[in-house]
Amino acid sequence: MTFQVKKRGKLTYYYTGERPVLSALVTEEQGDGDLKVYFAGLTGGHSAKGVLGLDELVTMEPLKEIPLVFQAWERWLQDAGLCESLAEIDFIEVHAFGCQPKHPSPLSDPAGYGAEQSRLRKEYAEAYSSFFADNYPDHGVPCRFTVHLVDVPDAAASYEFYSVGLLQKNRS
Repeated sequence: MTFQVKKRGKLTYYYTGERPVLSALVTEEQGDGDLKVYFAGLTGGHSAKGVLGLDELVTMEPLKEIPLVFQAWERWLQDAGLCESLAEIDFIEVHAFGCQPKHPSPLSDPAGYGAEQSRLRKEYAEAYSSFFADNYPDHGVPCRFTVHLVDVPDAAASYEFYSVGLLQKNRS
């Protein structure tokens, strides 16, 4: 992907399109040369499929979707020329908005709906905790705020993420 880049003072915006709705990434220069990186909201459904060019659309499977979000963010960092790996980013915040089950209906199958809620909560917890432990064991763990919503615009997704991280030039 080729980003258009707009720099304004300490901020640099990385976006696509003539009239973008939002930027994929925004960086903020820190006084010591580090970059604070703001990652746009993204889902592991249609969003990740488009960014990563996947053939398969993953739907309501947090254990598969959550890693796709991080892979998509890594791709953006590479496309923007900021760094080669997500391992170079220390996440400060990861905000995850989890969706309620898309089916079964809570009206026609309340027990099935409750079981699906339980499955999703268990998979969210496993996917969040294992992602950093399995991929970046030397990193700190970001603070996180999770909100369950009725729905997000991506009808395939089980959640939507956005995040803030730090690309430290002189990490010690």
